[in-house]
Formats: sequence, C-alpha cells, structure tokens
Amino acid sequence: MIDISVSGLVKEFEVGTRILDGLTFQIDQGERVGLLGKNGAGKTTFLKILTGELDYDEGEVVVAPGKTMGLISQIPVYPAEYTVDDVLRTAFERLHRMEREMAELTERMAHDSDPAILSRYDKLTAAFEAGGGYDTETELGKVCNGLLISQEMRRQLFSSLSGGEKTRVNLGRLILEDTDILLLDEPTNHLDLRATEWLEEYLDRFKGTVLAISHDRWFLDRVVKRVIEIQEGKAEFYAGNYSFYAEEKERRYEEKLKQYEKEQAKIEQLQTAADKLHLWAFMGNDKLHKRAFSMEKRIERLRKTDKPKKERKLDMRFGERDFQGDEVLLIKGLEKGFEGRTLFHDVDLLIEGGERIALLGDNGTGKSTFLKLIMGEELPDGGKIRRGPTVKIGYLPQIIHFDHPERNLVDTMLYAQNCTTQTARNRLASFNFRGEDVFKPVSALSGGEQSRLRLCMLMDENINLLILDEPTNHLDIASREWIEEAVTDYEGTLLFVSHDRYFINQFASRIWMIEDGQVTDFRGTFEEFRAFQERRKQLELSAKAAPAKGPKEESKPKPPKRSGGTKMLEKQVSAAERAVAKAEEALEALNGQMEEAATDYVRLQELCAEKERMEGELAALYEQWEELSAALEEAQG
Repeated sequence: MIDISVSGLVKEFEVGTRILDGLTFQIDQGERVGLLGKNGAGKTTFLKILTGELDYDEGEVVVAPGKTMGLISQIPVYPAEYTVDDVLRTAFERLHRMEREMAELTERMAHDSDPAILSRYDKLTAAFEAGGGYDTETELGKVCNGLLISQEMRRQLFSSLSGGEKTRVNLGRLILEDTDILLLDEPTNHLDLRATEWLEEYLDRFKGTVLAISHDRWFLDRVVKRVIEIQEGKAEFYAGNYSFYAEEKERRYEEKLKQYEKEQAKIEQLQTAADKLHLWAFMGNDKLHKRAFSMEKRIERLRKTDKPKKERKLDMRFGERDFQGDEVLLIKGLEKGFEGRTLFHDVDLLIEGGERIALLGDNGTGKSTFLKLIMGEELPDGGKIRRGPTVKIGYLPQIIHFDHPERNLVDTMLYAQNCTTQTARNRLASFNFRGEDVFKPVSALSGGEQSRLRLCMLMDENINLLILDEPTNHLDIASREWIEEAVTDYEGTLLFVSHDRYFINQFASRIWMIEDGQVTDFRGTFEEFRAFQERRKQLELSAKAAPAKGPKEESKPKPPKRSGGTKMLEKQVSAAERAVAKAEEALEALNGQMEEAATDYVRLQELCAEKERMEGELAALYEQWEELSAALEEAQG
C-alpha cells in the first residue's frame, strides 16, 4: 500500500526559479526513507507542502486516506498556562474523549437497559483497550525517560523552554500519539547521544512510515533503508542507507564522467573530420559540404550527456604553530557548579601534544562550560587549569557571535585578519563564498554559513590546540565533510564536543565522558568506548540479577573498607577503569600480532602463551574493578 504519492510537483518562490521542478516519487507503507539534498534544495519546503503548510504550483501530492502525519519541526502553539506535562498529555486526547463517553454511558446504563447503549459501551471499551488507554502512564514514563524529560521539566511551563527543549517535548508528544507517518526534520539536532540512540531504538520498533531529513550520517545509517535525493528540483533514488548512497553516488558520478568523456572524444573526432571536409569543399568539391553538414547533425545527436557536477571541495587548512614540550594542558582538582548544583568536581586530567579528545556527556552536564573554563571565559570554583607555555588555542564556539554583524563578509575579513581586499576575497572563495555573496551582511547568513565564516577566519591563525564546540551542528553533509577534511590534515592537538557520532568515530582517540559530576577518561576510540560502556552495563545488570543469599549460604567476605571517603574510591574506580581499558587495548594489539604470525608456529606458540597470561591479568583487573565499584556503591548509599 502506498502511503505518500508525489507526481510532477512544482514549487516556485520567484517567477522562473523553481525549487521543485517535477518532483515524482512514492513511499510505501512502513518504509524508512531518508530525504537528502544540499541546503536550499527544497527538502523542508516539500515537508511543508506535505503537511499543508505551503501550497504548490503544479503536480499532485496524495497521502493515503485515514493516515495521520506528524512533523517534528512543527511545534504547535499551546495555551500560555500549559506545562510540559499538559503538552505531552494532548497525545491522549482521543483516548480521553473515549474515556469521558464511557463514563457517561456507565451512568446511563445504571437506569437505562437499552441494548444500543450497552453495544456502544462494549465497542468503546474494546477500542480504548486496543489504543493503549490503560497503559498511558506507562508509555508516558517510558518516552520521558528515553528523551530525558525529567519530572522537574514536566512541571515547567512549555513556553519557558528553549527551542531545543520544545523540539524534544514535541517529539515525545508525536511518539505518544502513535502517528502513522512520522516526518522528521533534523530530529537529532537538539538531542544528546543517549536520547538519539533511544530514538533510533524506538524507530526500529515503530510500525509506521518514516520520512527523515537529517545531516546525521550515523542516524541515517541506523534508520533509513532507502534514500531520495532532491537534485535540481527532481528526485534521484538509492536503494540503501547513507553509506550505500555515498558509495553509489560516487559510482554514478564516475560512470557518467566516463560516458561524457567518451562522447566528447567521439565528438572531437567527428568535428575534426567535418572541419577537414569543409576545407576540402572550398577547394572545389561542393558535395563534401553536404557530408560535413550531415556529420555535424550527428555530432548534435551525440550530445546526450551533460558534464557531471561534483561539490567543490573547500581549499582550506588550519595554520599550525610548532609545539614545544609534552604538556599541552594540565587540569588539577577542577570543580564548577551553577546555582547550587555541582557540574563536576575533583577532575584531574593531562593533555599531551597531538592527542585527539572527544568531550561527551548528556545535555546539561557541563561540556560547553568545561571548554569555557579552558578558554578562560569562566572561572572555576576550585582547582586549576595550566596551559603549556607555547600553546596557542583556536576556538570555534557552539553559538557563533560577531561583534559587527552589520558588516559584509569582505569587511569582516579585512578588520579581523588585517589583509588586502583580494586576499580576503580569495579566502572567502576557498570557503564557497563567491560573487555577490561576499557583500551580504553577516547577519543575513544562516547558522551553518556563520560557522563556515568563523572557520574561514580561524584557518589563518597559527594554532596548536584546536577546540571545537559542536562544529557540525548546523551544517549540511557537504559542509561537514569539508570540516572533516581540514581536521584530518590538522596535525596539532584537538579537543572537541560533539553529538555527531560519525565525526567522533572518525577523529577521537581518547574519550572524556562527563557523568554524575565526574569525568571518565578512556583512552581508545569511540567504538571501543561504546564496547566498554556495554560491558560495564552488563556487569551492573549481572550484579543486580544475582540471587540474594539464603540464611545458610556462606557469605563472601566483604571488601575491606578504604580510607579517604568516596572521593578516594571514585578515583580508584576511575584508575581501575583505565587499567582495564589499557589491558584490553594491549590484548587487541596481541590478537593483531597473532594474525600476522599465523604461519610462524614457534612465534604463534609464544604469543598464545602471552595471550593466556594477559587474559588472566584482565580477569583480575575486572574483579578488582567490580570490588571497587561495589565498595563505592556501598559508601554512597
């Protein structure tokens, strides 16, 4: 069954400029489709047409009769007195109406035995139960837990929330409504890692149809099974997730380029022959003109393939400054809180030259504050931060601010970089600011364009510590790839906050996770960190699931109490986690050596013995970590 059918859709905002030009496709029931295209291609315009917010000029858009749609980027206006809880409960309005009618029928049945009343009551009861009417509180709790909507937040006025919080609550409301067709417009932009992963798991179980616009490549890989790309107002189709789309798009480009080059070679050959025929015709053989004209008509018929276009890569590279010494940044006993709430405390960390560190954590744990402390924009409540003497920082904040947004791009570069007009225009051009665009005021740029301009200014500085706060947050996929190219070429030290798992996985070789007021320091990649978290979760579940001791069972000796209170225990647990991670890393390296020595029996025997020894050490480290964790849990609670 077809849920959405689009045929010959045309939309103009200016006469003669069609943003959608004959868009045609269909989406079947239960499909997971990613809608891609560069910024301005018409993706959001199409969603607004689909929901009726925008009209269109030509074509046809049909949604299957009786199917309900929900668009996450559209946040309805609610009465001023509505709390977050009130907004979430509007999802159950249909069930509440049924409940009220059931109560009225119950009163009528007390003094009226009309069979029609009883029949209506039975039907309503069945529909109420099938619609989950008896489980609304359970479902509400699950969604709020998954999207990190706390009890305190549920009591707040909806109007007092930030834009990101409103988006999260609206997402929760749509999920609770059990909509048939979910339209997602950048759903992960305002979600942290935990909430994003919860949404992915929910969509995996969701039985309806999903149409998602997203620049989150990891999310697209996890969720969508088909890609529709809007190019020049028309649809291109790819039968797979984002990774398939990226490979297939490159393959199609290469194939089309080969076809174009083959045609051009043939055209050039024929044109040379036609030119010779014309020349010979002028020497007295007029019949050759006819053959030449015939050949030129053939050339026109051969011009079938336009030269394929490819996104221009940005010509950019961070200026780098030589770093002398090993210590880039020393953090000792760091503590910070706001309004009586401690964000983190007793943080001891050391950054050495060339490291690439991802600073992770749920929203509100203090990641941006942590960066501001390093930058000196905030003062710590306790502890110290010391930079190496030759460290020069380049900083891209999450919220871009320009002191003079009324200036155009060229003037902004001239004042900031003290360069010539031509140099300013050359640098702007390397960041895809060309032609009349460079004379726009900075205030007219989108969030992504402002990030790009700030990066353009940053590239000229000689730095050896690059700090990025959500660098890909407002950027389309092409812009994200441009930044990744620049970061790949950068050889200095990198510290970044990001929810973009694709970016984290590509660059992080060390993870700092802020949770419960502490910073877990994990030396390894994002994938290794996720595996470590999963093992820790399984250990915790195993500990909770262990059967309680009977009265006659031998009690296992309790771990000895340690002096120094919970702070010392927390440090010991962190040290044990680091030791486990280090041992796992060494074991992984040993597995690699064993693969290389597969044909060397003697060497393989030695490595097998070494592996057995290391596995024993790792088991002991796990036991030590569990013992310390249990002691810490006991001390805290």
